[in-house]
Amino acid sequence: MSKEKSFTDQLWDFFCSLKLAIMTLLVLALTSIIGTVIEQNLAQQEYLQKYGMSEGTFRVLDALQFFDMYHSWWFLSLMGLFAVNLICCSIKRLPRIIKIVNEPVLVADDGLFRTFSNREEIVTADSLESVRDKAAALLGKRFAAPVITEQDGKIHLFSQKGAYSRFGVYVTHSSILIIFLGAMIGNVWGYKAYINIVEGSSINQVWPRVGKEPIPIGFDLRCDDFEVTFYDGGGRPKDFTSELVVLKDGQEILKKTIEVNDPLSYGGLTFYQSSYGPAGDPTFKFRVRERATGETVEVSAVQGRHVELPGGRSFAVNQFAPSYDKFGPAAQIHVNSADGTHGNPFILLKNFPEFDERRGGDYIFTLLEHQQRYYTGLQVAKDPGVWVVWLGCLLIVLGSMSAFFLSHRRLWVQIQPLDKGVGVKFGGNAHRNQPAFALFFDELKKELNDALTS
Repeated sequence: MSKEKSFTDQLWDFFCSLKLAIMTLLVLALTSIIGTVIEQNLAQQEYLQKYGMSEGTFRVLDALQFFDMYHSWWFLSLMGLFAVNLICCSIKRLPRIIKIVNEPVLVADDGLFRTFSNREEIVTADSLESVRDKAAALLGKRFAAPVITEQDGKIHLFSQKGAYSRFGVYVTHSSILIIFLGAMIGNVWGYKAYINIVEGSSINQVWPRVGKEPIPIGFDLRCDDFEVTFYDGGGRPKDFTSELVVLKDGQEILKKTIEVNDPLSYGGLTFYQSSYGPAGDPTFKFRVRERATGETVEVSAVQGRHVELPGGRSFAVNQFAPSYDKFGPAAQIHVNSADGTHGNPFILLKNFPEFDERRGGDYIFTLLEHQQRYYTGLQVAKDPGVWVVWLGCLLIVLGSMSAFFLSHRRLWVQIQPLDKGVGVKFGGNAHRNQPAFALFFDELKKELNDALTS
């Protein structure tokens, strides 16, 4: 009659269960889809507009923490359950592995030999000592130096390689736990934020994506210059860079021009080039020549504001494009009549200064200069656990390579006297990659036959 397990034993078996590991991984994978489909940490209004959901649906999903899933109590609980399951499985199986490695079976009996799929039996006319020496020499040369044991008139040889590869799976398990630890450190003591810095200005705090209060960064970050280049034929940006300067107590500590995928790192923070935009209205400088008199003046203008012209008329800049079609910078302007009536808008091309003369208007405009101040948008990341995660990634590679590409291979030889000659039993196994071990064993078996029967 089997003894009924206690609650403690049942709980231990539950946490050591392979089914629990598989189910937890499946649930983690399925719930991670939520974080992929639903963009995280947006404002309420953005969710309502982007996903077309009602306020009631938003409140339900928000209560379930679907908008900040990776910090939710239920996702962290799933990760914790998987970590406990991993630890318990490792603890349960580790003592047996340690015993296999540290206390190998040196003497193989007939029952053990019957379990081997790779085995051979040889009868030779050599002496017991000669067979022992030949077998030991062959194993030492082709495999590993054997341990020789004499027991009950028999001689036993045991040889092994790759015993510590059995611990590769535990290195992998440990690396997963280390990655979890690094992620938790980053979640608790790290943050993700954003800032917009106008050219020529500086900031000393960032705005977190979750939360309303800015976070001081302990130094000043200044944007000295911002540049953007465009593809030919339109206004699509080709590349944009920001020249950033780190200042501590008024002194320049670090200076770097960043672009997408080439961030600036300082003080545990990493600043990524993310976006840009105009800061204020652009300013322009024009040369204006009155067709009738030939009088020429140079005037400055701000987009949207009217500027007086000779003869009592005025003009204003409606729009500006840094790259218009394939013609470069262009401004759209209109000229007002003396009574303030807006004329039809027309386009000036900076790279073609004589272009407007063909229009035939009373005034001939030439676009000389344009200036547009920009702000640079930066994503800011603080992750003190990133090096812990990298350590875990390194260990998971090493552990996986050890677990999948190395194997613990063992060979036993039993030598005993017979009525006529000496009997030799030869067998072995590997805990992984059995086909490769079988090929190796067949070669070694042939060499042993040749050595003992020659």
